[in-house]
Amino acid sequence: MASLPVDSQAPHSWLASVRETKAVLSEFGLCTKHRLGQNFLVSDEVIGKILSLAELGDEDVVLEVGPGIGTLTVALLGQAAAVVSVEADRSLEPVLAETCARDSDRFALVLGDALRQDEGRLREALASLDVEGLAELPSHFVANLPYQVAATLILKFLQELPSLARAVVMVQAEVADRIAARPGSKAYGAYTAKLALFGRVTGRFEVGPGNFMPPPHVDSAVVRIDRSRALGPVSGEPLTDEQCVWAMQVIDAAFAQRRKTIRNSMSAKGFDRDTLDVAFAELGISPAARAETLSPEDFVRLAERLSEERGTLQETDEL
Repeated sequence: MASLPVDSQAPHSWLASVRETKAVLSEFGLCTKHRLGQNFLVSDEVIGKILSLAELGDEDVVLEVGPGIGTLTVALLGQAAAVVSVEADRSLEPVLAETCARDSDRFALVLGDALRQDEGRLREALASLDVEGLAELPSHFVANLPYQVAATLILKFLQELPSLARAVVMVQAEVADRIAARPGSKAYGAYTAKLALFGRVTGRFEVGPGNFMPPPHVDSAVVRIDRSRALGPVSGEPLTDEQCVWAMQVIDAAFAQRRKTIRNSMSAKGFDRDTLDVAFAELGISPAARAETLSPEDFVRLAERLSEERGTLQETDEL
């Protein structure tokens, strides 16, 4: 394997090229696995843009999902205090042990499904590192995400890890459109409104298929989401976890039958029609409106007005 460049003109990631990626895969007898969504990033320019958006400091701790052979990981280790990476492909463990060897004291690898990771597991992984003054939990989520689960992971970690101040993530361009969509647009939906409870989009750039090996059949984009908890319309204070869960339930009900009016969609999910009519009238929401015309703030107001309904309906998992 080629040695790590040490001159002042060194790239952000010495692995960010077709040649180095092929060399690493060949050395370990590996190939890309489409079932795991493996398309290796081979553009150092893209990595530089990711780092610029992330704005990492030397005290920041990064959570990464899908490190692959460590192409983005080694760049993150060059700027952050530590990186904890979650990887589903166990065959990549020895690869990462070698590519990240120079910073092994600041690199923690968690093997397994990222959707099943929780705060406790990440805390345990970071506690294993011998770094003085290291934060107990990640402050930034920076990753080239597996596209099949990207949307779910972003919402999961922003909801479950309040320590995260920022997410800078590579996703399929269509997912990026949903993340940043405006009310009334085709891409705007339940996912957009729920994500807005926890953060706001503050940056984006496009990434073409030619920046990966092998090239994916879709366009990609990197989006930056800064932590910004929605505020209660009456209290003016950030929503509690319980209030966010309830608002998500209201959003899911409103979008459950997208072609129907918000009144019909929500009543079909168990909300009382009379209660809905009173709430809509008080908030100036037309019962004949469709969910995609309401802003995230509208849903927060509606959720607060319908808070007495809380606990009477089954929560949905639909994004």
